[in-house]
Amino acid sequence: MKNNTPSSWIKPLVAALQFLTIIPIPITVSKVDMERSLPWFPLAGLVTGSMAAAAFVHAHLFGLPPMMAGLVGVLVLSASNGFFHLDGIADTADGFLSSRPKARILEIMRDSRIGTMGVVGLFFILGLKWSGLAAMVPGVGWRALVIAAVVARCAQVFTLTMMPYARKEGGLASVFLKTHIPAHMAMVFVSGLLLSAILAGVPGIFAVLASIAAAVAFNFWCLKKIDGMTGDTVGALTEIVETIVLCTMAVVILGGV
Repeated sequence: MKNNTPSSWIKPLVAALQFLTIIPIPITVSKVDMERSLPWFPLAGLVTGSMAAAAFVHAHLFGLPPMMAGLVGVLVLSASNGFFHLDGIADTADGFLSSRPKARILEIMRDSRIGTMGVVGLFFILGLKWSGLAAMVPGVGWRALVIAAVVARCAQVFTLTMMPYARKEGGLASVFLKTHIPAHMAMVFVSGLLLSAILAGVPGIFAVLASIAAAVAFNFWCLKKIDGMTGDTVGALTEIVETIVLCTMAVVILGGV
């Protein structure tokens, strides 16, 4: 018999917020709660995106120039998860762009030191996010930040639902593979698409479609390089999707589509 009590969904929601944000929530969650938190990832994205959106709008209200306000928005978006996913993009860039075999790539990704490729990856990801956000007026930019954060967490659910884990010994992200079901992917896809359409109309829909294409392409690359995904590649995917959303919306809006 299914457990439909409030605690059956509140604690998994708390687990998602504790894992994906820096918000201190003084509630103890179990491993089972963490395993069941996957459907709540987009809501955690809504929280982080709202934090970044609020910072971006207030930066404009305080009279900061568009470039400075855009930088504030990008900074808060990254800081809201403790720069957790930026670490993933750096590690993934170091490993994937090293032209080494799978075993060596995984070793490089596990190394806490950052290499040249990691620095280049961070530069381009942050630079593209910054320029994309700065190109949008505040009334559009805050919506783009919310959409970027939510759709990126939808991409996380997609990857954790569909992709095998690359490390035989498991890792940080492997805890979410025990209770995933395809329904999770369908649910978050619909919610992400609806939110994007409601907040931004055609530009939001274009951003979601571009993100789906990017997520599929990146996951195929992961399969080719390391036969699956790791926590680092999921973090890298998050950053890539956020970047795709911000840049796509900027291009579509400025292009008058």
